[in-house]
Amino acid sequence: MANQQMTGSEILLKCLVDQDVTEIFGYPGGAVLPIYDAIFNQNALRHILVRQEAGAVHAAEGYARSTGKVGVVLVTSGPGATNAVTGLTDALMDSIPIVCLTGQVPTHLIGNDAFQEADTTGITRPCTKHNYLVKTVDDLARTVHEAFHVARGGRPGPVVVDLPKDVVQAPGVYTPPNKIKLKRYDPQVKGDLKAIKQAVELLAKSKKPVFYCGGGVINSGPAASQLLTQFVRLTGYPCTLTLMGLGAYPASDPQFLGMLGMHGTYEANLAMHDCDVMVCVGARFDDRITGKLDEFSPGSKKIHIDIDPSSINKNVRVDVPIIGDVAHVLEDMIKIWKSEQAKPDQKALKGWWKQIDEWRAKDCLKYTQKGDVIKPQYAIQRLYEATRNLDDVFITTEVGQHQMWAAQFYGFEEPNRWMTSGGLGTMGYGLPSAMGVQVAHPDALVIDIAGEASVIMNIQEMSTIAQYRLPVKVFLLNNEYMGMVRQWQELLHGGRYAESYMDSMPDFVKLAESFGAVGLRAEKPGDVDGLIKEMLAIDKAVIADVKVDKLENCFPMIPAGSAHNKMLLGPEDKAEKPVTEDSMVLV
Repeated sequence: MANQQMTGSEILLKCLVDQDVTEIFGYPGGAVLPIYDAIFNQNALRHILVRQEAGAVHAAEGYARSTGKVGVVLVTSGPGATNAVTGLTDALMDSIPIVCLTGQVPTHLIGNDAFQEADTTGITRPCTKHNYLVKTVDDLARTVHEAFHVARGGRPGPVVVDLPKDVVQAPGVYTPPNKIKLKRYDPQVKGDLKAIKQAVELLAKSKKPVFYCGGGVINSGPAASQLLTQFVRLTGYPCTLTLMGLGAYPASDPQFLGMLGMHGTYEANLAMHDCDVMVCVGARFDDRITGKLDEFSPGSKKIHIDIDPSSINKNVRVDVPIIGDVAHVLEDMIKIWKSEQAKPDQKALKGWWKQIDEWRAKDCLKYTQKGDVIKPQYAIQRLYEATRNLDDVFITTEVGQHQMWAAQFYGFEEPNRWMTSGGLGTMGYGLPSAMGVQVAHPDALVIDIAGEASVIMNIQEMSTIAQYRLPVKVFLLNNEYMGMVRQWQELLHGGRYAESYMDSMPDFVKLAESFGAVGLRAEKPGDVDGLIKEMLAIDKAVIADVKVDKLENCFPMIPAGSAHNKMLLGPEDKAEKPVTEDSMVLV
């Protein structure tokens, strides 16, 4: 292949193959037709034709999150690129490695308001980790290889490569990655040993410690989750996870306190509030975790392990910052803990667990399933019981109440099994994400736990699912409301449900059938187990429409603007002070 003349499009595809890419999610258009012509003439790359570009990025996110690989997207210029912006922002917020290849008008037309021209690099600069405009075929291979290096390195994220049409048509010579000298991008992976020793010393002397861990553990790779589990068990300390971190520590482990944050468990949030030493591992102290900042864990010393230096002291000042890859840092912490024969204060730790067990006794996730109306919590709990012992299960979600209930009631024992939109909270994420997961794991059980208002936002991807015969299951909790919006309207706006009632949704059973899928429905609690059993037995796409309680609210809940110890455990609880617009965090 050395010195062989190729078109820019052929060089691009050769780059992808050498980056171990096997699938691309995309949608053609005029500016990228030369690339599609090259795709037609090869067999190494499989292209998945989505129905809208936002769906392509979410599918690539699901693919990347479930495999640990870089997801690849190919879209055309103008509206193709702008439709991808929401997915790119979602990937940036949640640290998902994506390379998005966007078509562009020929270089001599850039800036002339040509047909389907948009300033893609300008538009995507705030919502990508980095972006490129390739101006000559001689720069193409180096730029694409560098894009993958940046996307997967350090804190992962999305990278855009904008490709003018004349560049992908021009003749050039391919350069393999081992012959290219990339621009310097060398994130620090080994933590400072002095800081690590200081952290171990703090931990060993603590009376009320807690591990607070996030998606960075999962992004670091499977070894990081194994090391985290080993270290937490070695210390005997409690561990809690963020929404994005679920699966980084086994949900069934007695040291696991559940998810923390706005809809986290009582014991997790109070342990965070009352702890004296907090170890933040691969999380970023976002507002959904901290609540009221000046009352966040007021008496604790804070250790923060993160590969992204910009996350350190960004929201919360910490006492021991450790910049490095989670797996490397945890490995060193374990070595130092063992070599120094660190021993927890067993008397203090016993008292701390006694306090945590008292909080656990509140049973903050309890609900009552009675009568003829299906509680959403019950539906998810029955789904979990039916699938927990199956070999290969992946769960995606849309965004809203159902997402929080899924996080509360579906337990994850290992990483990369849970795909959800955390930082951006993107409705419409779950279905295309499930599609991407199913492409990556064709024999696995992939379930999108959905809400009807959210799933309808990218329902067109059912057509993609049909085309590629992907057996994705949509487990739809249908309450005929934008549930989380309605809940906030009840709390904040006196029950004035402005534009949150979805009274014109389709018949989801018929909708499923129109896409060649199977539609099922459950309307009473007694129907749920049978529906789940039937759904799991069907070897094709299914939409299972579960009619749930229309007015059920998601608890526990920290009212926006409140501290961790001001939790509401149910509808009978009232906030200590009225929730106002000034104190409200956007849902």
